[in-house]
Amino acid sequence: MRRLRTERGLSQEALADLAGIDRTYVSSLERKRYSPSLDMVEKLAQVLKVDPHELLLT
Repeated sequence: MRRLRTERGLSQEALADLAGIDRTYVSSLERKRYSPSLDMVEKLAQVLKVDPHELLLT
């Protein structure tokens, strides 16, 4: 997810704002401390403009 986010020029805070979540949650997802729900994968995929399966493969 970090690669996709940085390729789009988004900070963790910007991604979090667009997805309606906390920046610390984005950080935790990127460090694989938490596994996102399927709903969250879909929401993040929409913000990052990718298919949800791309997030599951990263």
